[in-house]
Amino acid sequence: MAEAHAAVAFSFAITHEGFDINYDHEVLNLVWNSGVRSWKKRLARARNGVRNGVYPAHIQSLWLISAIALGLHFTGYQAPFNLTNRLLVHLPSNTINWQVTACFLAALVIWLSICFTMRYTLKLLLMYKGWMYESRAPGSRVSLPTMLWVAVVRVLSSWNKPGLYSFQGSLPRLPLPSVGDTMTRYLRSVRPLLDDDNYARMERLAKEFEQSIGKKLQWYLILKSWWSTNYVSDWWEEYVYLRGRSPLCVNSNFYGTDAIFMNLTNKQAARAANVVSLLLNFRRLIEHQELQPIMVQGMIPLCSWQYERTFNTARVPGLETDRIVHYKDSNHIVVLHKGCYYKMLIYHKGRILRPCELQVQIEEILKANATPLDGEEHLAALTAWNRSKWAEARNTFFSRGVNHVSLRTIESAAFVLSLDDEPFEFDLARPELLDNFGKKLLHGNGYNRWFDKCFTVCVANNGRVGFNAEHTWSDAAIASHMWENLIVDDLVSEGADAPVLGHLWEYIFGDDIYGYDESGDTKGTPDFQPPMPTRLSWDLTPCLSKIDEATMDVTKLINEVNLRILVHQEYGKGFMKKCRISPDAYIQMALQLAYYRDAGRFSLTYEASMTRLFREGRTETVRPCTIESAAWVKAMQNQSTTNDERVKMLQAACDRHQLGYQDAMCGRGIDRHLFCLYVVSKYLEVDSPFLNEVLSEPWRLSTSQTPHGQTPKMDLKKHPNCISAGGGFGPVADDGYGVSYIIAGENLIFFHISAKTTCQQTDVQRFSENISQALADIRSMFEQHMKDHPKPAKSITNGAST
Repeated sequence: MAEAHAAVAFSFAITHEGFDINYDHEVLNLVWNSGVRSWKKRLARARNGVRNGVYPAHIQSLWLISAIALGLHFTGYQAPFNLTNRLLVHLPSNTINWQVTACFLAALVIWLSICFTMRYTLKLLLMYKGWMYESRAPGSRVSLPTMLWVAVVRVLSSWNKPGLYSFQGSLPRLPLPSVGDTMTRYLRSVRPLLDDDNYARMERLAKEFEQSIGKKLQWYLILKSWWSTNYVSDWWEEYVYLRGRSPLCVNSNFYGTDAIFMNLTNKQAARAANVVSLLLNFRRLIEHQELQPIMVQGMIPLCSWQYERTFNTARVPGLETDRIVHYKDSNHIVVLHKGCYYKMLIYHKGRILRPCELQVQIEEILKANATPLDGEEHLAALTAWNRSKWAEARNTFFSRGVNHVSLRTIESAAFVLSLDDEPFEFDLARPELLDNFGKKLLHGNGYNRWFDKCFTVCVANNGRVGFNAEHTWSDAAIASHMWENLIVDDLVSEGADAPVLGHLWEYIFGDDIYGYDESGDTKGTPDFQPPMPTRLSWDLTPCLSKIDEATMDVTKLINEVNLRILVHQEYGKGFMKKCRISPDAYIQMALQLAYYRDAGRFSLTYEASMTRLFREGRTETVRPCTIESAAWVKAMQNQSTTNDERVKMLQAACDRHQLGYQDAMCGRGIDRHLFCLYVVSKYLEVDSPFLNEVLSEPWRLSTSQTPHGQTPKMDLKKHPNCISAGGGFGPVADDGYGVSYIIAGENLIFFHISAKTTCQQTDVQRFSENISQALADIRSMFEQHMKDHPKPAKSITNGAST
C-alpha cells in the first residue's frame, strides 16, 4: 500500500561492513516536491499578507514616494515635517549612503501613513449603511449624503485591484444593538403569533428582562464586541453547530444540484475529471488570493473569511463538542466507489493534473471492480450517526494503526468524490425523478457520502453532478445563499449562508460547458501515465457492530424525511418586478399564504440573511411573518376584501419584509443578539424566563433563497440552460417544513420542500400544491389590479420617453 511504501522510502542499517542505506527515488522526489510546493505557498501568503495589510494603497507606490523623497532631499527641499533631516540625526553618519537610508525611512513613514489613512477612511465609510435604506421607487432620487459616499467609496475600493482578502482589514465590526431596540423588534415580530393574553405576558417578560438582567448581560456583550472581531460568529459556530449532537445527515448538511436542463456528457469519468480539475483550480485561486472578492454594486466588499476553509477541511467528532480541522495543504482527494475508498494524487511535478489525466485515474477506479472489505461499504454511516456515538467509536477504533492512517487520509483530503453507481435523472413530465435527484444528494443511501467532509462531490453514472456539504465551516445557513450578487433591491433577497459553495458551483458551471470533445471525453491527451489511485486499508472487524448500528440509525433517519422539488414555470422574476415588488418578498408572502392554508395558523418563520457586510459576518434571521403579512393573508382568505385592498396590503407587507431584511443585513436583527445574550446568561449561570422561552420557540417554517449569477462566468444570455435547480436542506422542526427556493429566470422558480414523514400535520406534496396555488392567486390579484388601473401609454417626444 502507499502508506507502507512511504514508510520505507528511506532507511539505513549499521552492519559489520559499514552503513547500508536504502532509499526510494520516486517517493523522496514526491516528498521534495511537496516541500517545495509548501514553501511556495508560504512565500505567496507572506507576499499577499503585505499586500492586504496596506490595501487600498499599492505596494509599488512606496518606490514612487521614495523617489520623490530622494529628489526633494538632494535638490535642497525638505520632506514633510522635515522627516529626512530628523531621521538623519539618529543615524551613524551624514554620508551619501546614510542620507539615502534616511530618505527611504522618511518615505516609508509617509507611505505607511497614507496607507493607513486610506484604509481607515474606507473602514469608516463602510460603516455607513444609509445606502441600504434609499428608496428605489420609480422617480425617487438618491440623497446627497449617499451620492457623496458612493463617489468616495468607489474611488477607494477601485484604487487598486484587490486580492481575495484585501478588504478584510477595512470591513467594520458587526454593531451591537441596544437591548431596548431588540425588545421592540422582537415584540413586534411575535404579535401575529400570540393572542392578546400571551402577548401581554410576553410584553411583561420582555420589560422585566430589559430592566433587570438584560443590562448586565449587555455589558458583557459590549466588552466582547470591543475585544473580538465579531461578537456572534465564534459562539454561533460552537453552540449552534459544533455542540450539536444530532446526526449531520439531513439535520445539518445541505445539497446543491446540477444544471439540469443540459447534459454535457454521459461519461461519468469525464464529468468527474473535469469537475475535479475546476475545483482544484478554484482552490488554487483561493490559496494564491487571486479570486476577486464579491463586491456589491462593484464597490462594497463582502467578507471573504469563509473561503479559507473551503477545501482540506473536516469536522472531527467529539464526545461533547466537535471541532473543525483545516489542513494547510493537501495533495490528494479521496474517491468513494461501490463501497471502496481510494486515495488519488492530484499533483505531478508541482502542477495540478489536467482533466484528461484525472480521467485516466478515475477510469481506473471504475474498471477495478473491487470488493469492499468487511464493514468498508457502510463505513460512512458513522459520519451520519449521533456525534457522541461516532466520537466514542472514533476514539476506540480509529486512533491507531491502519484505521487511523486511512481516516486521516480522508479528513486531510482536498474533498471527497463519490462515484455513484446509479443515475441522477430529470424529466419535467416525471417530477418524482427530480425529487429522487434531491434525495440522493441530501442523504444518498446514508453511507455513500462522507458527511464530516467540507463537501462531497457526487457524480452519477450518467454524468450528472451535485454536492453534499457540511454546514459548519461556511454559511449555507439552512440552505444556500449568494448565487447572486444583485444590487440593493435583489441584494436583500439573498439567502444567507452558502455564499462560498454557491460561488464555487457557479465557477464550475461557467467553465464546465467547454471541457468536453465530441465524444464526451475531456479534451487533450495525457503527457504521461498519471499515478494510479491506491485503496485505503482498514481493519474494521472490531467495530462491525458499531457500523451496523449506525447504518440502521441512518436508514431510519432518511426514511423519515420526504423531499419534493417543485418546478414552477408559470412565471418568475419578470412578472414580480413588473409588480414593483422585490422577488424575495413576493415569494416569502406566497409562502406565508401557503403555510396558513396548509396549517390553519401562522408560525414563526425563519429566513436566512447574510451579515457579510461586516468582518467575519455570517447570518442573521429575518422574520417574514409580520403584522402586515398576517393581515394580508387573512384578507386573501376573506372574500369580502376587495382586490385593491389586497394589493395595497401585500405591498405594505413586502415593504415591511424589505425593511426587516435591510435591518438584518445592517446588524439590527433580533435573533443573533438574543442568542448571544442567552449564551452570556448560561456562562453566568443566570436564569432568564424571557430568554428561555424565546430560544425554545420552534421554527416550523424555515426558508432560504439560493440566488444565482454571482460571477461573470454565468452568462445566462449566452447559455440559458446553464442554470442549476438550486439546493435544499432537511426540515428544522419535526413538525415543520424546510423550504429553499431559487428564482432561476424570468419564468422559472424551483422550490425544495422537505418535511418529516412521521408528522401527521405536514405533507410535502400538499404544501407544494399550496405554494403553486398561492403564486397563482397572487398573479391573478395583480393582473386584475393592472386591468382595473391601466398605466398610461408611453409617448415619444423629441426622441425621449416621457
